[in-house]
Amino acid sequence: MSRTPLRAAVVGTGHRAQTFVRGLAARPGHRVAALCDPSPTRMAFHNRALAAAGEPAATEWEPDRFTDMLAKEAIDEVVVTTVDAAHDRYIVPALQAGCRVVTEKPMTVDADRCARILDAVRATGNTLTVAFNYRFNPVHEKVRALLADGAIGEILSVHFEWVLDVRHGADYFRRWHRDKHSSGGLMVHKSSHHFDLVNWWLADEPHEVFGYGRLAFYGPEAGERHGLRRDYDRAHGAAPAADDPFALDLAGNDTLRALYLDAEGDDGYLRDRNVFGGPVTIEDDMAVLVRYAHGATMTYHLTAYSPWEGYRVMFNGSSGRLELEVEESRWAQPRTPAASDSGALHGDTAAEQAGGARLTLRPLWRPPVEVPVDAAHEAHGGGDPRMLDALFGPLTPGAPDQGAAAHPTATQRDGALALAVGLAANRCFETGRPVAVRDLVPGVWQN
Repeated sequence: MSRTPLRAAVVGTGHRAQTFVRGLAARPGHRVAALCDPSPTRMAFHNRALAAAGEPAATEWEPDRFTDMLAKEAIDEVVVTTVDAAHDRYIVPALQAGCRVVTEKPMTVDADRCARILDAVRATGNTLTVAFNYRFNPVHEKVRALLADGAIGEILSVHFEWVLDVRHGADYFRRWHRDKHSSGGLMVHKSSHHFDLVNWWLADEPHEVFGYGRLAFYGPEAGERHGLRRDYDRAHGAAPAADDPFALDLAGNDTLRALYLDAEGDDGYLRDRNVFGGPVTIEDDMAVLVRYAHGATMTYHLTAYSPWEGYRVMFNGSSGRLELEVEESRWAQPRTPAASDSGALHGDTAAEQAGGARLTLRPLWRPPVEVPVDAAHEAHGGGDPRMLDALFGPLTPGAPDQGAAAHPTATQRDGALALAVGLAANRCFETGRPVAVRDLVPGVWQN
């Protein structure tokens, strides 16, 4: 029997909103009924996408009228894809209105906002899901299955290195992410993915963090020191940016132009800032040590200016070692326009220079075993479509649900635990002292 589609609102209509607008539009059980954003230009872009999908136009609302929108549009579910620091502004009233809420990662950017969200979940009994799409990558699911099956015995330590190349990594220094008040820095915005993966892989909770971080490559001082800085504020229309390999050409991609360049008159947001211009208040090189409740430790390093992109993670156990290496891009070409129709510089499509994925099990006293894995690089390693299946059901009603079958989606507790590591690391960068993460985000620890 057919049923009335659930009425969805998407708040924040930048690049990442495309995944959810199109994903909801493709599922007959859901309808994008409303969009909420300060920019009419960006909302119009998404309404054109809805029209192309054969869906009716969504109503368009200003952020100050968000709670009115929930009531007047009879919204059932809300997807939050705004600037990270604004997530709680929409999550909390949506929970209070009885809506099901899905938020992009990170759940929020500081301890006070996190507490406000957790309090709202408890007070309303409503549900919050954090969209950690890396959990749904089949390679990551294989790692979890091997660890859970005891392939290396008790997990004693983890070494995790993630490198962003000078194409993808630089992009965080062109846009709002360069302001720590907006993004929480890369320890929160980017590394929350990785900290959630390790929490999930280990089925454990982080208890103590120590680390160092600094702005070593981007920003005006480092740019001058390394001879990389060009004299411009933003790339569009700037002659010194014409041959700068670190510059982004918004006009060279239809989606980037429509979402950002054409929308500048609405809110003044500049998407193509000089990565070696100021101010930049986030770090680009971070080293972190984490101790978990059951005794395992993790050494973690994030580099945002690497020649190649990918990650290496090694698990040492009582009966062996598990090693994963993923090469998402072997090198970065300068001045390469965004290849994706969505305007993404990374994640949506596989890079031309993509390498492979290798998963190796090294048991004690026996030869190593190469574990077959699917090395897809598009759609965030295949995670996006599987996550959408888990969140909103399969594209075809009655078809197998690829995402939820493997594991449940991330809850507000998972979001808080991933956030806590990043917040603790940020505090370590300021104080040079270890931080007990339980003190930062109380109320979620079980051990």
